[in-house]
Amino acid sequence: MQKNDVRVDAGASPSQFIDAKIEALGDWRGETLARVRALIRQADPEVVEEVKWGGTPVWSHAGIITTGETYKAVVKLTFAKGASLEDPSGLFNSSLEGNTRRAIDFREGDKVNEEAFKALVRAAVTLNTSARPRKKPTGA
Repeated sequence: MQKNDVRVDAGASPSQFIDAKIEALGDWRGETLARVRALIRQADPEVVEEVKWGGTPVWSHAGIITTGETYKAVVKLTFAKGASLEDPSGLFNSSLEGNTRRAIDFREGDKVNEEAFKALVRAAVTLNTSARPRKKPTGA
């Protein structure tokens, strides 16, 4: 999905851009992105929607929770600090080799384990909000 494929007014909010992206997809990918977006909002009513990197939906709360990328064969939800999250339901199925991120690739026909997904989002928010700010160096 190219940024230019989504038509929105110049002053559109990130949420309006994401709405337009979902509509522009017009297939299972749009439906999947809309479903996980709804689950993210249910899991964290204070989530902030953003658009970064030329058109990628981003959900944040005290830092990035996850991004929502769409490709021909998958909708990829990349959790910024996924490697630090417990995943007892085994949702992470992509980007498993890294030290920081983890992702969930949804393919056409995949069902979302809604409760496990919301638990993962809540765990990411907890991790973001519990991170202690770094101490500023003191002058010599």
